[in-house]
Amino acid sequence: MTTTYEVHAIAPATLDRLRLQDDAGQARKATTDPEGGAPLRCCLRRSEAGERIVLVSYAPLRRWAQETGAEPGPYDECGPVFVHAEDCGGPASGSGYPAPLHGPRRVLRAYDARGHILGGRLVELPRERAAEMDHALREVFADPAVAVVHVRAVEFGCFMAEVRRG
Repeated sequence: MTTTYEVHAIAPATLDRLRLQDDAGQARKATTDPEGGAPLRCCLRRSEAGERIVLVSYAPLRRWAQETGAEPGPYDECGPVFVHAEDCGGPASGSGYPAPLHGPRRVLRAYDARGHILGGRLVELPRERAAEMDHALREVFADPAVAVVHVRAVEFGCFMAEVRRG
C-alpha cells in the first residue's frame, strides 16, 4: 500500500496571530535579514537578503491539537521559528517536502492521534539528496498509528514543517 502525505507550512490565520503575539505571549519585532538564509516556516524556503522577517515562538503540536481535538499534554512545546514579517502567500503550489529547508541531519518525530510521541527517525542526507526524504516519510507513515509528523533540525531541535497523511 502506498502512503501519501502532505507537507504543511504554518497556516495563514495562525501566522497573522503569531505576528501580533506569539505562542509565548510576546509581541516580537521584525528585522531586515541582512544576509538571507533563515528557514521560513510560512513559505517553506530560505529568506533572501533584505527580506523582512520575524523570529516568533510557535507551538506546532498545540495548533494541530486545537484543530483535531487531540490533547498532547506534556508533549506540547514551544520553540523559535522564522516567518516573513508580512503575508508572503505561503509555499509554492504543489510543493512537497521542503527541500530548500533541508539540512544534513533531520529528525522525523511521529505523533499519534492523541498528540503523544510515538518515536522519531534520524535522517542523515546531504542537501543535494533531499528528495530521498520522501522514502523516509513514507516509512514513518507506514505505521497506521502515526497521525502527524514534525520535521525538525537535529542541532537546534527547531520545528521545520508539519507532515500529515494525504
